Amino acid sequence: MTLRSKIRCVGVTDTGKVREHNEDTIATDPDIGLLVLADGMGGYNAGEVASGIAVKTVMNLIREQVEREDLSVLDRESGMSRPSIILRDAIHRANKIIYQTARSQPQCEGMGTTIVAALFYDNKVSVAHVGDSRMYRLRGGRFEQVTMDHSLLQELVDRGFYSAEEAQRAANKNYVTRALGVEPNVEVELQEQPVQKGDVYVLCSDGLSDMVEDDDIHLTITTFGANLDTVAKQLIQLANDNGGRDNVSAVMAQVLDAFPAQKGVFDRIFRWFG
Repeated sequence: MTLRSKIRCVGVTDTGKVREHNEDTIATDPDIGLLVLADGMGGYNAGEVASGIAVKTVMNLIREQVEREDLSVLDRESGMSRPSIILRDAIHRANKIIYQTARSQPQCEGMGTTIVAALFYDNKVSVAHVGDSRMYRLRGGRFEQVTMDHSLLQELVDRGFYSAEEAQRAANKNYVTRALGVEPNVEVELQEQPVQKGDVYVLCSDGLSDMVEDDDIHLTITTFGANLDTVAKQLIQLANDNGGRDNVSAVMAQVLDAFPAQKGVFDRIFRWFG
C-alpha cells in the first residue's frame, strides 16, 4: 500500500546568506512514508559528501527492506518494530560508509553529518536521529520538539546550567556530541509514536532552528497550514531574513488520513485461534 494519498510531503533546502555551498541533503519517498534530512560538516565539499552518502544510503536500504519485509512483526530481542529496526540499521550502515570514506580519501578527512529520519507505518512514525538536526510536531494546536539535540548545549540544559529559554539565546549552539562518520560506530536515538490525522511534522537542520524561534515556526505553520509548500518556503525565508548564517533545510509531512497496515490472512487466522 502506498502512503502517497495518506501523507503529504514537501522538502526545501537553501544555501543561506553566508555559506558558499550547501552541505545539507534532503529526500522524501511518499510511497513508503520516508523522510530524511542530513546536515554535513567538514572542510571544502566534504560535508556535502557526508550528508549525501547518509541520505542516499538510508533511502536505498529502506526502500529495499520495505519491498521485501513484513514490517508488522516485532523484533524479538529488542521489542522494537521492524520500521524502527531497519531505520536504525540503515543509519549504522551509512555511518560505516562515511567513516571509511573519510579515512581513505584525503579530501574527505574529518567529514561527518547529523541526520534525522522518519518512517511512517501502521498509524505510527519511527523517528531516528543523530546530532542536532531536529523533528517537531504540531498536533491540535500544540507545537513541540520531538527529538532532543545531541549537543553540548543540550547537555548543559539537562544538567541545569541553562534553562530552555536561555539555551535558545545562547551562542555556541553547534557543538554536537554525536555525528555520523566520526567513529566506527554510532549510537542512533530511536523513538516510535502514534500518529493522528492532521498531525504536521517538521524535520530541519540547525540552520532553521538556530535562526527561527520555535514560536515563529509554529505561527508559520498555523498561518499557511493549508499549503505545505508555502510553509516550508516561508520557514526558509524567515531563516534567511534573520541572517541565514548557515545552510537551512526543512522537510515536512502532514497526515491526511489514517494508514493502518494491511493485515494478511495469517494474521487473521492467528487472531481467531489466539
